[in-house]
Amino acid sequence: MGRTTGSWLSGPQAGLDPVDIGAYRGERLGLAESGPNSLASSWQRVLGLFVDWVLCYGVSLLFVDFLSPTLSTTVLAVWFVVGVVTVTLFSFTPGQFIVGMRVARIDGGGSVGIIRALARAVLIVFIVPPLLNDAEGRGMHDRATGTALVRTR
Repeated sequence: MGRTTGSWLSGPQAGLDPVDIGAYRGERLGLAESGPNSLASSWQRVLGLFVDWVLCYGVSLLFVDFLSPTLSTTVLAVWFVVGVVTVTLFSFTPGQFIVGMRVARIDGGGSVGIIRALARAVLIVFIVPPLLNDAEGRGMHDRATGTALVRTR
């Protein structure tokens, strides 16, 4: 007889009923199984964040010296502003665009909007929310703002 709760090795989905999870990641959200408009993988999200961080690092060097003790804070500030502005206007950051992703509202609404983009960026700054994923594979920051990072190609 199997255990209904699973073990700690089974991961967070072990105690969930398969009906609650769906046949694939994003099915309960009305997203595609693969290709455009499907949930982006963790590796894609990390790569998009890395590209954004490198670009913001370069922009920050225009404002402060390479050896400045405030360089890391400047990079974070530039990343925050670029993220909020570009997600509000275009629904993606430059790194997400390069990797082939965009931020989408899961309620089927139009653009993400400034409130959701601002809340999402604030939560990402704390680093922990993007690292904690639900059964669908969305981070806590996406759950809290009603968004999902989906593929564009």
